[in-house]
Amino acid sequence: MNGTRPGLASRLRKRAIGAGAKHRLVFVDRLLTALVHLRHGVTHDVSACWFGVNRSTPTRAVGEVRPLLAERGCTATAPPPSLSP
Repeated sequence: MNGTRPGLASRLRKRAIGAGAKHRLVFVDRLLTALVHLRHGVTHDVSACWFGVNRSTPTRAVGEVRPLLAERGCTATAPPPSLSP
């Protein structure tokens, strides 16, 4: 090969950089969604209902925040057992 890669790198962009979907939740809300999900096991559907957004928004928020927490040494443990008998 002459220094070029076939496939994705050789294609022209269809959109400008930064033209993708915008965040519907501010960072604090994304952090809250991720922490509640990781600590209490709340589903993304429930988080979406709380914030009035599509289910994919909390899914993306957890995916973005989890590595940031891991970089700072925060690990997720299993949710606590249910208090009901």
